[in-house]
Amino acid sequence: MRPGLNRDNPMVSALAATLVFEAVVFVLAVPGMIVISDVSLAMSVAAGGLGIVMSLAAAAGLRRGWGYPLGWLTQVVAVLSGLLTPMMYLVGGIFAVIWSSSFVLGRRLEGRRPADPS
Repeated sequence: MRPGLNRDNPMVSALAATLVFEAVVFVLAVPGMIVISDVSLAMSVAAGGLGIVMSLAAAAGLRRGWGYPLGWLTQVVAVLSGLLTPMMYLVGGIFAVIWSSSFVLGRRLEGRRPADPS
């Protein structure tokens, strides 16, 4: 079984958009880590930077297939970043649900047969 969706599946765009928005969330999480959770600047930038790079790389790799495993890993990193700032448990969880739902919907769309044109 292949790791992702067919290239022409409309949910590929939705998954890519989810990852791009998730990169924005990682950018916004850095100040939250510093100001709210008193995480050091270096740790905040490293954690946020890792999430940003992972999410953008995954979005870029969706059309080639290798972005799907990286996208799933990005969801894990997003939730685990809650260890640094608790708000990311919720935000990362929301993005993980959006990612999972979009992926499952994409698989269901692929499983449907086209309607008979007659």
